[in-house]
Amino acid sequence: MGGTVLALIAAAAFAPPSPAQPTAPPVNFVRVVLPILKAHCFECHGPQKMGGLRMDNSPDFFKGGSSGPIVAPGDSAHSLLVERLLGQLGKPRMPMGFGPLKATDIAKIRAWIDGGAVWKGAPAPTHWAYVAPKRPMLPKVQDRAWARNPIDVFVLAKLQANGLSPAAQASRRTLIRRVSLDLIGLPPTPAEIAAFLKDRSPNAWSKVVDRLLASPHFGEKWAIRWLDLARYADSNGYEKDLPRSMWPYRDWVINAYNKDMPFDQFVVKQIAGDMLPNATVNDRIASGFQRNTMLNQEGGVDPDEQRWLTNVDRVGTLGTVFLGTTLMCAQCHDHKFDPFTQKDFYSMLAFWNHCTEPDLEILTPDQKADRERIGAWIMQASAAKAADAKPGGDAAALPKATMRLASLQGQLAAITGPTTMVFHEDADGKTPSTHIRVKGAYLSRAAKVTANTPASLNPFPAGLPHNRLGLAQWLVSPANPLTARVAVNRFWEDLFGIGIVKTSYDFGTQGSPPSHRRLLDWLAVEFQHPTPNAAWRRDANGHAISVQPWDMKAMIRLIVTSATYMQRSEIPPKMIERDPDNALLARGARFRLGAELIRDEALAISGLLDPKIGGPSVYPYQPAGVWNVPYSGDKWVESKGGDQYRRGIYTFLRRSAPYPVFVNFDGTSHEFCTALRMRTNTPLQALTTLNEKEFFECARALASRMMLEGGATPASRVRFGFLLCTARPPNTRESSTLTALFKRERLHYLADRTAATALLAEKSPTPDDAERAAWTVVANVLLNMDETITRE
Repeated sequence: MGGTVLALIAAAAFAPPSPAQPTAPPVNFVRVVLPILKAHCFECHGPQKMGGLRMDNSPDFFKGGSSGPIVAPGDSAHSLLVERLLGQLGKPRMPMGFGPLKATDIAKIRAWIDGGAVWKGAPAPTHWAYVAPKRPMLPKVQDRAWARNPIDVFVLAKLQANGLSPAAQASRRTLIRRVSLDLIGLPPTPAEIAAFLKDRSPNAWSKVVDRLLASPHFGEKWAIRWLDLARYADSNGYEKDLPRSMWPYRDWVINAYNKDMPFDQFVVKQIAGDMLPNATVNDRIASGFQRNTMLNQEGGVDPDEQRWLTNVDRVGTLGTVFLGTTLMCAQCHDHKFDPFTQKDFYSMLAFWNHCTEPDLEILTPDQKADRERIGAWIMQASAAKAADAKPGGDAAALPKATMRLASLQGQLAAITGPTTMVFHEDADGKTPSTHIRVKGAYLSRAAKVTANTPASLNPFPAGLPHNRLGLAQWLVSPANPLTARVAVNRFWEDLFGIGIVKTSYDFGTQGSPPSHRRLLDWLAVEFQHPTPNAAWRRDANGHAISVQPWDMKAMIRLIVTSATYMQRSEIPPKMIERDPDNALLARGARFRLGAELIRDEALAISGLLDPKIGGPSVYPYQPAGVWNVPYSGDKWVESKGGDQYRRGIYTFLRRSAPYPVFVNFDGTSHEFCTALRMRTNTPLQALTTLNEKEFFECARALASRMMLEGGATPASRVRFGFLLCTARPPNTRESSTLTALFKRERLHYLADRTAATALLAEKSPTPDDAERAAWTVVANVLLNMDETITRE
C-alpha cells in the first residue's frame, strides 16, 4: 500500500502536467511556494547569486541566471527550475549538495508554474512588519459581554472563528497570586489574599492591580527582562573578566519602571542620554546601555579592532531590542531574507563611531555639598598662604598655612563617589562615518558610509542631525513600523509566556507570523496614541485614567485587566493537541517562574527577603570554586547583614562564572543580548531547590514561621505554610499527607537528635530540635511543589 502511494506521488512529480482544470484554485505563492524556496534555494540563490541567479525577489527570479530564465509561466514541463529540481538535462540535481526536494514539494512548484507563476504577496520590503501599523476596527463578535476591554474583542473574534470559547475566569486566589508574580515578582501575603477575597466591590481587581503597579518592587521585576536585553553585567567578560561598576545603570532601569517613564524617553535616554540638552547625571547614567558590551583586556588585543567589535554588538543589540530584527546578519553580506543591506549595517554602525567611553563619578547630595564647602575653604586657605608669602606678610605663619591647605586638599580628595561607565559624543559637528568591511572582516575596508538608518524602514526625520540623538528619535518616530510593535509584544510575552509574535527577537520574514495581527497593531497604535477618555480605563475609585503616549504601566494595566488575562489556565484534553502553545488564547497562561523569581519567592515565603532597593551588587551564598577563574584573584566573599537575602536582580553577575542557581533555571551570562530565555526542565533544578544551601535555609526559616504564625496544631501550620506557597489552603488529601509527613519525621528526629541538630545547622542541641527539623522537612516539600514554582 505504502509503495503504491509513493509511486503515485513520484509519477505526479515527474510526469508532464495534465491540462489545467478551469475550477482548480490557484496555488498561493506566499503560503505554499515561498516557504519551499526559502528553505531550499535562498541560501545559495539569495544575495550570493550563485550561477548569477537570485530567487528571493520577483524581478531577479523571473530574470533568471547565467542559463537564462528559470520558469516558463504556464508550462512547468519546459521550465528550467523544474528540470534542475528533477536532475534532468544531465546536470546535477538541485539543491546542490543537499538531498532532493520531496516529490510533493516539486508538485506544488509545478502546479504554481502551470497556474501562471504569479508572484503574489509580500516580497521582503512589504513584509507586514515593515509597514507602520494602523488602528484596526474592532471585529464583530457574539457574546460581547465577556469582553472587559478591546483586547478581549480581538481574542474572542479569533476564538469564534476557530469554533472555540474562552475559559472561565480563574479563582480569586489564583488571580491575585498570578498578578502579584507578574507585576512585582513576589507572592501575595496572606493579608493581601484575605483583603481581596473579602472585597466584593466592582473595582476590587483594579485596586489590586493599581497597588502592585505603584509598588517599588514593580521596577525590580520588570527590569530583570530589560537587563537581559541590555546585556547588563558586573564584569567585563572575556578571559580576565575583571569587575566593573555598572550597578547605577541597573538602578536607573529599576527607577525608570517605577516612575513610569514614557517608553519613548526610556529609549532616547539609553541611546543618547548624554546628548540631550542640559543632560543630567541620570541621563548620562542611562547611556550606560551602550557600555554594557563586553570589554576585552587581554594582552595583544588591538584596541581599535576591539572598539569596532563593540560597535558591531551595539548595532545587533539595537536591532534585537528595539526593532525585533536580525540586523547582525548583514555584517558580512546583504541580509538573505529581510530588506537590510550590508551598507545599512555599517551606516548604522557609524552612529557609534565618533564617541568616547568615559567613567562618570556619582556623588550624593551630601558629598556635593561637602566638596563645595571644602572647595571654598581651599580658596580661602590659598589666598591666606599667598598673602603670607608676599613681602610684608606673616612669614612665620606660612608653614601653618601650607599644612592647612594640604589638609583641606586631602579631605577633598577623600570625598569620592561610585563610578559608572557612560557614553559621550565627540562634539566635532560632523556626520559620523565608517567603512564597510568586506565579509565582515575588520581589516578588509571597503567603501566609506555615513551614519544613516535602513532605507527599507521609515525615513530619517527631516531636520534631525545624523547622530545618536537623531537615531533615537527615529526609533520612536510614529512612522517607525517596528518599535511600538516590538515593545507591546514583549509586554505580552512577559504576561502570557509567549508573544503574539512568538519569535519576539525576529519580526522578519523568517520569524513566526503574529497569532493575532490585528490585536498586535491595535496595541501598538494604542501604546503610541492612547484612546482619549477610554471607557475601559478606570482607576480603583472608578475615575477615568488619563494616559500619556508610550505609557508602559498603562499598557501593562490594560493587559492584566482584560478577561483574556483572567482566564483559568487548566488545559482541556482536546486542546493539548489542537493548541499546545495557547496561541489562540482559549485559556490563561501557565509557566514556570524565571530564575531570579524562584529564589525571590522562596526568600519572601520564608520571611528572609531583605526588601531594600538599589545599591551595589551583592554576594549571596555560592558554592566554593565557582570563581576559580584563571588569571584572576577575585574572590566571592559572601555578603552579610541581610544583603545575602536581597532580590536576585542585585546578585553580582560575572560573565565568565554567572550565579549557578540562576544558570540552572535558564539564566544567562549576559555576554550578549538575550531576547528570550528558554524554559527547560531538568533534574538539576529539583536538586537545586531541594538541597542548595540557600534554599534549604529558606526551608528552615519557613518552618520557624509556620510554628510562630501558623497556629498551635499541625493541621493549622500545614494550612498556613501551604497558603504562603500557593495562595490557597490545601485540600483534605494534601493536608493529611503533609500532616502525616510531619508526624513521621518528628518521630524520626526524636529518635535521632544528632540528625535533627545537623539538619538545623545548630552548634548544639535544643529542646525543640526534633519538631523544628520535622517542620523543616515539610517546608522543604512545600517550597519544592510544582505549584509553588509555577505561575498558574
